[in-house]
Amino acid sequence: MLQGSRANKITSMRRGLVSMHNCQHYYKGREITMILNKKIIPSLVAIISIAGISACSIQNVPATYTLNTKNSRLEVVKKRGKLICGVSGKNIGFSYINSKGEYKGFDVDICRAVATAIFNDRKKVEFRNVSTQERFNALASGEIDLLASTTTWTLSRDADMKVSFAPISFYDGQGLMARRDLGIDRLEDLEDKTICVLFGTTSLLNLSDRLREKGINYIQLAIGDVNRLYQAYQEGRCEAISIDKSQLVARRQRFIEPQNHIIFKDTLSKEPLAPAVIDGDTVWFDVVRWSIFTLIQAEEFGITSSNIDRFTTTADPAIMRFLGKSNSLGKNLGLTNDFAPRIVKQVGNYGEIYDRNIAPLGLDRGVNELWTNGGLMYSPPFR
Repeated sequence: MLQGSRANKITSMRRGLVSMHNCQHYYKGREITMILNKKIIPSLVAIISIAGISACSIQNVPATYTLNTKNSRLEVVKKRGKLICGVSGKNIGFSYINSKGEYKGFDVDICRAVATAIFNDRKKVEFRNVSTQERFNALASGEIDLLASTTTWTLSRDADMKVSFAPISFYDGQGLMARRDLGIDRLEDLEDKTICVLFGTTSLLNLSDRLREKGINYIQLAIGDVNRLYQAYQEGRCEAISIDKSQLVARRQRFIEPQNHIIFKDTLSKEPLAPAVIDGDTVWFDVVRWSIFTLIQAEEFGITSSNIDRFTTTADPAIMRFLGKSNSLGKNLGLTNDFAPRIVKQVGNYGEIYDRNIAPLGLDRGVNELWTNGGLMYSPPFR
């Protein structure tokens, strides 16, 4: 045993985790003495080797961990045979019903990605329309498994509503729109004007905060249904309307004379939109979280729904892990190891989903680009 004042000895507990230069090693029933001194690190490696633990080999770790999904929402969904996803059903580009009676949109595809991860079938999902007032109650009561309804992630919702937000799927911002003939295109022009806002959303407080900051007096008309909100605006019950900019752009396209409505340059707030699940179920949360990360990582790898089969013979270790060919990452989530490639094959990557649903609205990717292109979309490593 090494001795002397230069050696700082730490005796680890008999059950624990040894971490060295990003290599994690699980050990059981052994006592390890670690010498923490830069000049005697080689001795540390020798000591760990003598104790029977590889210094840098994850593969040699005994597979003693078994995922317990018994009390998770994941098991409820599997036994039911389908995912129940709460959506708006009225937001163009995100979730709406087309002329054929089919659900389409960005949030709809997020739900389909999760369903594919579980069932290998993008169609095994039931969509339920939930209003802004009832969406969190629907999640808390178990009526829906997943909420994907252009919902802004905030601290109060995270804590008070007892929900867990998955990765941000779309970065938005609150905007304002007014009829061009009114000559309103700046915040200062809203003095004593009536503004339509959607009840039960962050839009009310955001609008109040911003206009109060500037000392602007206005009249608020809060309406609980998004269709009736736009109807009130078009009927002239309010001079301006305030909601997420993506929605303003989408709805304006459907107006009879869209060119007669102007969207302000001002952005009133940050609106990070994210799917949500009930709080406290880490197994279910991980399934949803990594389904979304799959979409982002696939785009970064350049893997699409049309070219994914070309990657089956890849020698790239990172892509092999992503495809589930060299690990048990899917099994650790309670899924099959090929959950990621089947999501991409049936639903597409993040860029494909964006191009299919959001790009036709005339919205550039902006901060919703990959981090490699100057955006904010980023996935942790699949390893």
